[in-house]
Amino acid sequence: MAASGGVRPSTDLPQDEVEVLALFARGYTIERIARELGISERTVRRRLRAAADALGAGTSVEAVVRAVRTGLI
Repeated sequence: MAASGGVRPSTDLPQDEVEVLALFARGYTIERIARELGISERTVRRRLRAAADALGAGTSVEAVVRAVRTGLI
């Protein structure tokens, strides 16, 4: 599925973004993801946003849906 503007979203995400997306998909909160990975909540948010952008998603939830549909997570 193409993102708006005819740009095809990337499914070649860095492992750290995939890891954050996978935990978010499991229902982990941003705070819990940060604690589990030993990173700041700001970093978690930044990785979720980067993953959403790369997947052509408007939200983190939409990014999870796209990641699941493409077999990324």
